[in-house]
Amino acid sequence: MKSIQPGKQRKNMYNAPLHKKRKSMSAHLEENLLLKYDKRSMSIVKGDTVKVMRGSFKGHEDKVANVNIKKRTLEIEGITMSKADGNKIAKPVNHSNVLITKLNLTDKWRRKKLERGLSEEVKKEIEKEAEEQIKEVEEEQKKIEEEKKLAEAEEEITEEEPSEEKEEKPEVKSAKPKTTAAKKTTETKKPAEKKETQKKKIETTKKTPAKKKTTTMKKKTTSTKKEEK
Repeated sequence: MKSIQPGKQRKNMYNAPLHKKRKSMSAHLEENLLLKYDKRSMSIVKGDTVKVMRGSFKGHEDKVANVNIKKRTLEIEGITMSKADGNKIAKPVNHSNVLITKLNLTDKWRRKKLERGLSEEVKKEIEKEAEEQIKEVEEEQKKIEEEKKLAEAEEEITEEEPSEEKEEKPEVKSAKPKTTAAKKTTETKKPAEKKETQKKKIETTKKTPAKKKTTTMKKKTTSTKKEEK
């Protein structure tokens, strides 16, 4: 159902199913592309290079990072806004404020749609561009995989270091009881030494009176001999 009233048009636009919203999210092609593909507009896809024609980022040209079909907005690389906490997030841009400067030809269904009604020379050019773009995407994926592997290896190294420290700590704990045991042995030795010293003193005390008796006895004998004389 079509209507002239703008309120009904907006209502139908916001309440439309996703497959209809996807088709309506299109933008005009640049003059070079318009003459090459003989088409005025195309639906925007992730990977298309795009130029902003209106707003504060007018003149900015970069790749489309994400397409939000529900909100009918685009996320373009390099267009960001800062939040209250200082973090930066992608600023959404309306698809109507954009001009397509280069198409993403990695999808075969899109290529077939473009090649309809075109000459064979143009078809060959499209296929060559598609091969180059596919190679670029593969190289980017390889780089991302290598970076992930390096990050995983670094994480493993960082995990191994604290584990080694944990293994060393119990050795220190085991050394502490040894010191306590050594203290106990020294404590046990001390009373034993004290007992030995006490025994020696007792023996010396026992020996000294015996000597005194002998001297007294000698004196007595000498005194008795004198009396007899």
